[in-house]
Amino acid sequence: MTERVGESEVRKTFVLDTNVILHDSDCIRNFEEHDIAIPITVLEELDRFKKGGEDINFHARHFLRVIDELTGDLLSPEGAPLGEGLGHLKVVIGGEFRSELAAAFVEDAPDHRILNTALTVHREDRRLQRQTIFVTKDVNLRMKAKSFGLISQDYENDKIESFDALYMGKRMFEGLPCDLIGRFYQDDYRAGVEAERFDMINEPVPNENFILRNGTSASALATYDHVGQRYHRAEKVTAYGITPRNAEQIFALRALLDDDVRLVTLAGKAGSGKTLIALAAALQQRANFRQILLARPVVSLSNRDLGYLPGDVKDKLDPYMQPLYDNLNVIRHAVGEETEDGKRIGLMRETGKIEISPLAYIRGRSLPRIFFIVDEAQNLTPHEMKTIITRAGEGTKIIFTGDIHQIDHPYLDSLSNGLSYLINRMKGQPIYAHVTLEKGERSELAELASDLL
Repeated sequence: MTERVGESEVRKTFVLDTNVILHDSDCIRNFEEHDIAIPITVLEELDRFKKGGEDINFHARHFLRVIDELTGDLLSPEGAPLGEGLGHLKVVIGGEFRSELAAAFVEDAPDHRILNTALTVHREDRRLQRQTIFVTKDVNLRMKAKSFGLISQDYENDKIESFDALYMGKRMFEGLPCDLIGRFYQDDYRAGVEAERFDMINEPVPNENFILRNGTSASALATYDHVGQRYHRAEKVTAYGITPRNAEQIFALRALLDDDVRLVTLAGKAGSGKTLIALAAALQQRANFRQILLARPVVSLSNRDLGYLPGDVKDKLDPYMQPLYDNLNVIRHAVGEETEDGKRIGLMRETGKIEISPLAYIRGRSLPRIFFIVDEAQNLTPHEMKTIITRAGEGTKIIFTGDIHQIDHPYLDSLSNGLSYLINRMKGQPIYAHVTLEKGERSELAELASDLL
């Protein structure tokens, strides 16, 4: 783990890459008393991102406005003050391309010019006995910087501490007395069991789930009710033809059907049933919502933009949305395509009651009384998560599903992606529930491939 900003007493200069600013346009407020250097090439790159409705366009515009409002000479050696308790910000013109970079890199790319500027700052800071740190979310560029003797780090302000500390949404306790587990099956079980009886459970959080066993055959699935200070049995129910196949799916469906829970995150590997369970719950509760909205971020693979795909906009986007259509077809098959419930799915799509759309087409919309499912949420940044959730109107429920180990975004990882960040920040909130699904249910072959390959 690299050193976090502000842990050392040594005054430093942090040189920022473009991708850091496009990830968090308020990043310059997160380096405490240390100074910040912005290569002129970064401003040139930000200029290309000014126009558009995506989050990166917002970040580019916002950052340029912020530095425009600073008082002081940005091109001076000292730069402009950022405010009380903060350092200074300066824009650095890289100057002549250093010979060692020219020898190493044939291409005169923006990344190499930014690296050249960082090395120029490093040379000046070394004369002043200061430390220079190059901050970029580009792993390859970090490696290049380190190969030239420059300290380089990822931007870690919104990273969680470690994957092991990430909230799972469930815990298991074994060796419990049979009579204690039996209380969940008594005639008045809907009233729940007092939390004080489970003194072995340390600090349960709202909507946390528990697998309780006595070591033989007796077991119970329970969810913690923080208001009543009780544990309630999580029952196995069917939603629009889909029946949970394991404990995690039972917990997930319970949270999805709970009117008091307005935000749900479901994490798990491919085939664990995250999106299918969420969609089944949405259809089961269709009367409570104005619309069921399914979206996923469009992340181009193999460095290929959508423009490379043939056809019009719909033709280009359909391959990205196909997994959502597939889940709808699974549910139609489960309830019977010729049944009233099966035909209703087609009718809901035709009338717009069910809408499947790329996430970029939804940002900026008002979302009242929407059951909103965001698939592949691990490819969102923490800021994008905030943007989406703050659009929620009265009566809206938002579900984020994803696999934090399967990230397509070039500048995110299992610790810095928006889904991990959201789980970490929302833990313990009364209107939030999370479940990590660990068992694949797609097929024996899919489960084997997920575990071994």
